Amino acid sequence: MIVLAILIGLLAATTADAQLPKQVTLATNPPGTAYYAVASGLAKVVSSHAGYQMVVQPYTGTSTMLPLLNTGEVDFGLVNAVDLGLAYRGPSFKIGGRNPYPHAPNLRLVMRGSPLMVGLLVRKDSPIKVARDVKGKRMTGEYPAHLAVWYNMFGHLSSAGLTWSDVKVVPVPAVNDGVDALLQGRAEVTQHALNSAKVKEADASVGVRHVSDDCSPAGEKRIRAGVPGYYPRWVKKGEATAVVEDTCFIAYDTYLAAGKGMSDAAVEAALKALWDHESELGPVHPMLKEWTRDRAVGSDVTIPYHPAAVRFFKEQGLWKPEMEQAQQRLLGGK
Repeated sequence: MIVLAILIGLLAATTADAQLPKQVTLATNPPGTAYYAVASGLAKVVSSHAGYQMVVQPYTGTSTMLPLLNTGEVDFGLVNAVDLGLAYRGPSFKIGGRNPYPHAPNLRLVMRGSPLMVGLLVRKDSPIKVARDVKGKRMTGEYPAHLAVWYNMFGHLSSAGLTWSDVKVVPVPAVNDGVDALLQGRAEVTQHALNSAKVKEADASVGVRHVSDDCSPAGEKRIRAGVPGYYPRWVKKGEATAVVEDTCFIAYDTYLAAGKGMSDAAVEAALKALWDHESELGPVHPMLKEWTRDRAVGSDVTIPYHPAAVRFFKEQGLWKPEMEQAQQRLLGGK
């Protein structure tokens, strides 16, 4: 009987290993962005503990990545909650009067992670001190290859009670191009993520600083109304590159997502690796310090969870009635 039990156990382990791919892709934003650094950290931990290799695959932006995640041409994606919600719900759901994303109803959430913080960026000697000072200035916009940043900029403007008509739009394709436009003098204000490699590069080159959004109670109300899913967050002077005084940023949640066709075994292996080895994430990148178990699951998410994630969180005792209600609501397309 003991021998039989051992054989059954070995067979089960072998079968589980056989279900796992040798390699998976993790799609995200280009090198130089905060998301690329975060994706690299997640991939390192998953590759070390999940039983397969996770390889970071950069794309210009979510507009090019999400259709591939929806069809399963890429395995996982590191994307923000707002973009995923827009793509999942489709053209009938709009923010800022638009939803340019192709409908992607197969998107599923694996784990909610840390917040991404984005802030307006100017040269250090700029007269722009707060968000309302951008009125009449040359501000990067359009972002056809990186649609998420259009919403970021719309949120910054909303915080100050401004619209695109209040600034002179300098068209750029993606977020890094916006910083290049600032460095080249074509734009007076752009934006980028807190502590990103691109901001560090720009600061070393010409000197830059982040500009505070309006995070007064009225400004916060405008941010939340302008882009549902955004919320204000303060960063203290000196805590990050280009933060030269206490500065208010726009924050929004980051998701590790997959297509609904992604195998349960692969999803569970990635989730378990990140869950069990949370302590290995923080040292990789400051943003990963908040990629924690406490943030992994919630009822205020914008896409439904993958079935393997639902099962995993049930096993952890975290799948509360409100989670099931949110899941069913989201699966119904609402």
